[in-house]
Amino acid sequence: MSDLAVTRKTAWAWAVGTFLGAGLLKPGPGTWGSAAAALLWLAAGIGLRLAPAPLAWLTLAAALGAIAIGIPAATRVERESGREDPGHVVIDEVAGQWIALIHSRVDLSHLLAGFLFFRLFDIVKPWPARQLEGLPAGWGIMLDDVAAGVYALLVVQTLQHWIG
Repeated sequence: MSDLAVTRKTAWAWAVGTFLGAGLLKPGPGTWGSAAAALLWLAAGIGLRLAPAPLAWLTLAAALGAIAIGIPAATRVERESGREDPGHVVIDEVAGQWIALIHSRVDLSHLLAGFLFFRLFDIVKPWPARQLEGLPAGWGIMLDDVAAGVYALLVVQTLQHWIG
């Protein structure tokens, strides 16, 4: 990459898009982004000691915030990197992972279930996630992972209801 391309990076967009560098880790930057989001959620759940409902609202607010700032950040990073849906943009995984964890119990088994089901749906991209990927720029980058997060949320909540 030329020095000119490096100087044209928009700092806030790259910080958000790569989730403070998690998306630059190899291999599997999306998995690193999801792991960072899941661990941050776990730390907040343990550290803040919130009841389940307030934690669910906080998780939803964080996911919505990640979506709101992630769309323009992902759009900018995509343009500046010259690559369509660049792998180092992981704010989409962050938003989807937090959606998957809404109203989960704060323990390792529920964290792992949310993480694994989100990664599965993010990779497989069942309808309409695959179609959402075709939306322009940041919209497509973000919304397929939002759909994967919703699928994972439904599975995790169903399991949590029936299994505990």
